[in-house]
Amino acid sequence: MRRSIVEIEERIRRGEATVLTAEEVRALVDEGAVTELQDVDVVTTATRAVMSGTYAVFSFRLAERGSFSRAVSARINGVPAHVGPCPNERLGHVDLIVFGTAHRDERYGGGHLFRDLVARKSVCVDVETSDGRCISRDITLDEIPHARLFGTRHAFMNYSAFVNTGDAQSTIFHAIPFPPAMSGASFSGCGILNPLKNDPLLETIGVGTRVLINGAEGFVIGTGTRSTPERPNLSGFADMHQMIPEFMGGFVTSAGPECITSWAVPVPVLSRYVLDAVLLPEKSIPMPVMDISTRSPLWVADYAQVWQDVDLAVRVRSDSCRDCRDCIAEISCPMGAIKRPVRIDRSLCFNCGLCSVLCPDVFRARLGSIRSPDGLGVPVTLRQSDRLRAMKLARILKKRILDGSFRISACVERLSP
Repeated sequence: MRRSIVEIEERIRRGEATVLTAEEVRALVDEGAVTELQDVDVVTTATRAVMSGTYAVFSFRLAERGSFSRAVSARINGVPAHVGPCPNERLGHVDLIVFGTAHRDERYGGGHLFRDLVARKSVCVDVETSDGRCISRDITLDEIPHARLFGTRHAFMNYSAFVNTGDAQSTIFHAIPFPPAMSGASFSGCGILNPLKNDPLLETIGVGTRVLINGAEGFVIGTGTRSTPERPNLSGFADMHQMIPEFMGGFVTSAGPECITSWAVPVPVLSRYVLDAVLLPEKSIPMPVMDISTRSPLWVADYAQVWQDVDLAVRVRSDSCRDCRDCIAEISCPMGAIKRPVRIDRSLCFNCGLCSVLCPDVFRARLGSIRSPDGLGVPVTLRQSDRLRAMKLARILKKRILDGSFRISACVERLSP
């Protein structure tokens, strides 16, 4: 038996469709309430993670027509921008591309800039012209008519976890120098919520599939770089004007700032194969474990080890704080979310859990551990995915599908992983 997008769209229009988040499906499966194709029409999936392959394209008027010939270099809030591809000669207009991994300093990069813009903060644009002048302008997102965020390699079906068999070293895969001698692990991926976990053969997700990126409606444009049949990923874009700040931002690693991006993807349950993928339990989702020192595979764990019987958010015991002059948790927080007197700014917090590792008396969270085949448990010391907000985004997508403000769409072309 196979269903079509048109059939499901009609059921949604009539108010008869069963739309569930991936989390809700899992709960119903455990109760035996979802077993057949007709039990669910659409599953809303989501992921929020550190995603390096992110960049933004901006196009806007910088100065009056004829005031300069062309731009040769630019920065926005100090973050380097690439000028072009159009020269815009004597139009007073600039086209700029900013990479999510570009940075002004070790604490502020492209991801921070993107969130500041979406939060409607004023940013400073500095442009050097071909005649050697510098033109500066303060601008907000509402003054930038074209602002699109692109992903070149997002939403892997299953990411890798990392451990370190060598000495401590700086890396994008940890917010502090990676703990040595197998004493800690970091990982990415939201397990059962991950979009491609629920459609691994890309039966429903393809070119033109409508999605939410950072809460804004966007589209899949293909598979991303380094996508393989075993580990596919997605490329897409969305307009930044409709994005929601809490789903994006900058994440400071020990090797410099990275970029946080969130995706929510509807998965219409069109076939038994899609349903079987949706029903797959967390313990059956593989999570490759890599050595950060050599980038070589060590073993394969599973997502149940890091997402079952854990805390999705950190608890704070402020009465246990000794008010250290140099608070290690505050200094090391990759989001700058820890404030004095001791508290967590939840609007910034990524729920990575690092503070609970560095100062367990004040910050508490069970983060799980990654088990090796010989029974060794490597404790998680950093999460680079935020399952709590991924769950929220999946619920937002569900609501929008049901109220008609988001329409699921058939892809215009199937993807080849």
